[in-house]
Amino acid sequence: MVFGASRCDQETRGGYEYFERNQSDIGHSADHSTHNRLWRAFLLRLLRQGDATYVGNPLRQNMFRAGHAHAGVLVLLSLVCQLLADVAELPPALVQFARLGVPCAAVLMPLGFFLSVASPKAVQPNRLITLIYIGAALLATSVLVLGIGLIRSALT
Repeated sequence: MVFGASRCDQETRGGYEYFERNQSDIGHSADHSTHNRLWRAFLLRLLRQGDATYVGNPLRQNMFRAGHAHAGVLVLLSLVCQLLADVAELPPALVQFARLGVPCAAVLMPLGFFLSVASPKAVQPNRLITLIYIGAALLATSVLVLGIGLIRSALT
């Protein structure tokens, strides 16, 4: 049983035990769940043991923090942009570009933060930091295209 699950949740959804047992039938979800558990275990190990590769490296701490912050904000922005793209007055190809550009930037920018300090001994970011700039350019272009489409739809 999962902690925090009410008895009502178990009765209405067939119980979490049933869900966890049959999650392997879903395929990708089981892999994703395992990945999440491994990632949480990794981060907890770094923090609990006072691992010098993370706790003693302010660059890694700041880049990991920035990666998570950008991921959260950009995912929210991409959801808003999906809604706004429905009313934008643009050719279909540009609407598709605006729809895909922001979520792609939401992946590229945090990836740049994380992978640029992937080495535990990193004292400066490696070349993968360019992913941040690529993601920022994609984000700016997508939002600009979407903004032009919204202005065009307001004028018509």
